[in-house]
Formats: sequence, structure tokens, C-alpha cells
Amino acid sequence: MKNRFFLISLFILPLLAWAIPGSAQERPIAFTGATIYPIEQAPIENGVLLIEGGVITAVGDSKTRIPRNALISDVSGKVILPGLVDTHSHIGGGDGGDRSSATHPDVRVMDSFNPLSPSIKKALSGGITAANVMPGSGLLMSGQTIYVKLRAATDVQDMLLCSEEYPEVCGGLKMANGTNPIGSGNSPGTRAKSAALVRALFVEAQDYQQKIMAAQDEENNIPARNLRLETLIEVLEGKRTVHHHTHRHDDVLTAIRLADEFGYDMVLQHVSEAYKVADEIAASGYPSSIITLDSFGGKMEAKDFSNANGAALEQAGAAVGIHTDDYVTDSRLFLRSAAFAVREGMSRDKALEALTLANAKMMRIDNRVGSLKKGKDADLVILSGDPFSVYTHVEQTWIEGQKIWDRSNPEDKKIATGGYGVFRLNTHTHTHEGGQ
Repeated sequence: MKNRFFLISLFILPLLAWAIPGSAQERPIAFTGATIYPIEQAPIENGVLLIEGGVITAVGDSKTRIPRNALISDVSGKVILPGLVDTHSHIGGGDGGDRSSATHPDVRVMDSFNPLSPSIKKALSGGITAANVMPGSGLLMSGQTIYVKLRAATDVQDMLLCSEEYPEVCGGLKMANGTNPIGSGNSPGTRAKSAALVRALFVEAQDYQQKIMAAQDEENNIPARNLRLETLIEVLEGKRTVHHHTHRHDDVLTAIRLADEFGYDMVLQHVSEAYKVADEIAASGYPSSIITLDSFGGKMEAKDFSNANGAALEQAGAAVGIHTDDYVTDSRLFLRSAAFAVREGMSRDKALEALTLANAKMMRIDNRVGSLKKGKDADLVILSGDPFSVYTHVEQTWIEGQKIWDRSNPEDKKIATGGYGVFRLNTHTHTHEGGQ
């Protein structure tokens, strides 16, 4: 009897591990029959994607060897993409600095992020598996961003995606220029004063950095700890990327001048008038994370916004990604954002890359996500059809070998199709200063 129970357990337990959400992936899974877009290579018709232990073990055509113990998932007629990466999002209800100062490099959105916010499920329903979650843009420096994997968690620290080179750094720094940070309180009143305040603070950080280096580990000589300047030293040392909200072409060039002067890594965010200075952006070497819109309007500094920014940057040879700025653009419609760029002249290949690998590179997490490649995290999205068709739905979203969202589940489908009231339940309202 004991032997019989033992044999039954050997058969049943692996199946239970497969069925229980959040459990470790015990057996390899083979997705067969789909059109696979690996991103770093040409699309594969009737492809095979193997995942095991939360990572990708093979990507290939129908002749790819499938392990005998693999669970086969026939997804013929479907499309498989890497998990989408959003370089600018406000899901999770986080916030940043306040009007007590124009600059808050010490403030961490991590300390206000709600891992149980329904907005995270909303992003999953759009195929997003990783995101750069930011504070708002109403200040010159509104705080530190966080790079997160949208895995189920109650503690934000279990969601963090950290740099391989600098594992202590799991995000960037949000900066802004233009009209958003010009306002009341201690905020500057002009564009010129805005740039001057930023320069002054970075000079102060350089001085603080030199004092620490001169102390040579002699405790009595080390200056008092300064959280604001510590963050900026991480920026100066290339450990933390600046994500710079900017719209008008002159503001874009100001952001580039500042980054060049202090030598820090930067991603240009929004870049509404990128098409006016696409060659200059390409020559600078800084990537752009752009937004596309289906309803134009809003602030005056974005009046010359164009959905042709993606095409202009691609033609100029600049690195370009696409973001949601959720809730400005709904995370559920992330694929549609890229479709708008394609309609205005961006190539399909670059548009898909702009949702995946290009964004992962901007966040320095491309060693783990952004493409379907052996050794990378098993983050993937299963679509019902062509990525840019209005008739296509996200059917499943997987993170590290676990199915996290499934449209066939009525509760999950409600997230994909419901009104905004679905995302206001049991979560506090997020105020995003300045909007897009």
C-alpha cells in the first residue's frame, strides 16, 4: 500500500506544482506551433519555445528537441512575444517628492509603492512583465524610480530588478524640465533657473564625492552622510540612470547639455518634439523613451507632439523605446501604442523592439529580459494574432515560468475589459503631478 501511494505521489505532485499559481516550475514546458518573435532574430513560424526552472532553455523551429517529460502547450495559430517592458509607468500608486523643495533625489518611490494595487494586474493584462515605476514630473528631481518585475508579491523588495553590475541599484532618478517643474512653492520660475538649480546641485554632489575620496576610509575625515548627494554620486558614477521628462525640442537639448556636462547616463522621456531634433538626439547617443497618443491635446508645450517621433528617431539612427506613462496611456493598450508608431512610418521590427529589448537596455536589465533567448527569464506573452492588429488580444502573460494572467479566467478577463472602477477598488488614488 505504501509503495502504491509513493508511486501515485510521483505522478501527482509534479502536476500539482504546475497547477498551483506561484509555485516553482517543476517540469519543462514546451510551447509549440506559434509564430515566435524572439526580437534578436527573425520571427519563427511554427516555432518551439522551451522553458524550465523559470528560464528559457531553447527557442527554435518545429525540429527543436523537446524533453520527454515536458508539458506540451499547443498554441498553434497564436503569437508569442517576450514579456513587454515599460520604461515609464505609474502603476502601484507610488509618489515622490513634495513642494518643500524643487529637488528630491533622496526620495524613493519604493517607499510608497503598493504591490497589491489592481493597476499591476492591469499592466499584466496588457502583456507588461517589467516596468520602470516613477514618481511624478512636477519637480526638477522628484525622486528615485524602481525597476520591478510584475510577479505576485506583498513586499515591493520581492519585485525589484537590480543591475547586474551594480546590484545595490534597482532603479533610476526621475528628473524633469519644461513647464511641469515651473510652479509654486520652492520650484523655479523659469527654464533658465531650472537648469541652474540642477547644475548647482550636481556641483555640490561632485564636491561631496571628492571629500569622500580624499578621506581614504579614515572615519574621522569622512563627511556626514547626505542622502540627497549620495543618490547624485550614484548618478555621477554611472550606477543610476537619469530618466529625464522633457517635451519641447529646446528642453530636450538642455537635458542633453546637462548630461554631457556631468557625464551621466540618461534616457530622454516623452520627447514630444523629437522629430525636430532627431539628428541631434542620435548624435548625443542618449536613447529616447517616447509616448504615442490617440487623442492629442493637453499642455501647450506638447502642442507640436507627433506620433511620427518613432519613425524620425529610427531613421536618424537613435535608440528608441515606447512607454505608457500609465495612466496617461492605459497599460492594457501598450501594443496599440507601438501600432500608432508603425502607422506613422516606424518599422514593425523596431516597434516591437521598442516595447521589449530597447526598453530593457535603457533599464540595464537586458541580460534577463527583453527578448526570447536561451538563459533569459521565462517572461512571455501569448497573443491571439498579429501584435499590431486591433482584433488581437493578450491571452496569457507569463513571468519566470509561471502563468500570471489568463484571459480565459473570468476574473482576469474583467481586468482586461472592465472600466476604471475595477482598478480603484481597495487601492488609494495616485496623483501624478504634471501628467504627461
